[in-house]
Amino acid sequence: MNEIAAAGWAARLRALTPARVGLGRTGVSQETVDLLAFQKAHAQARDAVHARLETGALAETLREVADWDVMRLHSMASDRATYLQRPDLGRRLEERSRATLNEAARASYDVGFVVVDGLSALAVERHAAPLLRAMLPQMAEWKLAPLCLVEQGRVAIGDEIGAALGAQVCVVLIGERPGLSSPDSLGIYLTWQPRVGRTDAERNCISNIRADGLSYAQAAAQLTLYLREAFRRKLTGVALKGEGPRLESDSTC
Repeated sequence: MNEIAAAGWAARLRALTPARVGLGRTGVSQETVDLLAFQKAHAQARDAVHARLETGALAETLREVADWDVMRLHSMASDRATYLQRPDLGRRLEERSRATLNEAARASYDVGFVVVDGLSALAVERHAAPLLRAMLPQMAEWKLAPLCLVEQGRVAIGDEIGAALGAQVCVVLIGERPGLSSPDSLGIYLTWQPRVGRTDAERNCISNIRADGLSYAQAAAQLTLYLREAFRRKLTGVALKGEGPRLESDSTC
């Protein structure tokens, strides 16, 4: 294959994916433009991991989505450095947040939504509110718990929160680990009858919710499908498989 043909092939391939494929070279080195693009993407991923979620502003935005009661909670990880070094502390609530939650938990619910910063506060800030706005019209058949907004949390913190709320299902919206082309990817984790000690095998995940990934409408439809099957079969996790409805590509994300 000559250089012109190779360049055309690489350009067509790059049009299909954000992955770094078919990069040019200068001698044995990458071209400067590609090196700088990689360094920028790496910096964006690092910034996303270390950024702190502005919970006050996000809580107000989430309240406006559906006139929702929002509880602001915190994990046992006191700061970002501790959170990154001690994943176990991000899975449990601090004492003050636990007391706040227990005081408010006076009823049983079908579904409890928990918004968690995770490893990308940027993803939560960009996508949590519009995603919930897309979800809520499809949630009318279930009794929803007050929304919980958690700082320095991991996926499993939803188990403690869901159990305290008396929710049949806990739905965790969380910032996913950034990649070099996706610093703002949001994930959804669904757990039937949440309780401390649940494993990842007992959850279902909907991943890659972002502008260049799964749209809000697609994610909401997939979540609705999982919820209906979870209530029908009384379980989530590896035993619960579901194909999402086929949707036309849209620009709602």
